[in-house]
Amino acid sequence: MIRVLVAEDQSAVRAGLALILGSTPDIEVAGEAADGEQAVELARRLRPDVVLMDVQMPVLDGVSATRRIVAEQLADVLVLTTFDLDEYVFGALRAGAAGFLLKHAEARELLEAVRTVARGEGVVAPAVTRRLIAEFAAGPVADRGTAADPAVLEDLTRREREVLGCVGEGLSNAEIAGRLDMAEGTVKTHVSRLLAKLGLRSRVQAAVLARELGL
Repeated sequence: MIRVLVAEDQSAVRAGLALILGSTPDIEVAGEAADGEQAVELARRLRPDVVLMDVQMPVLDGVSATRRIVAEQLADVLVLTTFDLDEYVFGALRAGAAGFLLKHAEARELLEAVRTVARGEGVVAPAVTRRLIAEFAAGPVADRGTAADPAVLEDLTRREREVLGCVGEGLSNAEIAGRLDMAEGTVKTHVSRLLAKLGLRSRVQAAVLARELGL
């Protein structure tokens, strides 16, 4: 059973999300929050597996709430976005969000995204990942916060750097395996190791880092 905390300030949207999540036997809505501060408090108390987090909320925004939840290791965070709010989405990923989902996604996509994040994979939709990465890569680093330090790559092997570069393109494990002539299981192992070495919580964070470093 995957326990989900829904954090969304619009009551009608929140109710709709809860209805969809509660429609399947493997997902349980553990709680609902109307603002970021409440989301953090409920995450501390309820310890859900996944927090479905809207980025724009009163009292405490979704980015700040995500940062607190991740820092305290309370749950994995799946960010909800309209994609028009680029800076909010990027901030959430930098804060440690495990994945993201467009608000107009179909019910099936929402359920699969929650399951994916709950498995610890952090990949929601490669096609959307590519769009997100491209959007942020197009803007000056100065507009997105502190530039990444190339020195973080020193502990990676040559193969891990190659895999990181492919992740930065939004490629799936299967696509990386095909490009680098590796077994898909080996790719998964490389991804897990490079995430650990870089101190990252999600594949999406790794993709953004790769683009920042020009890999």
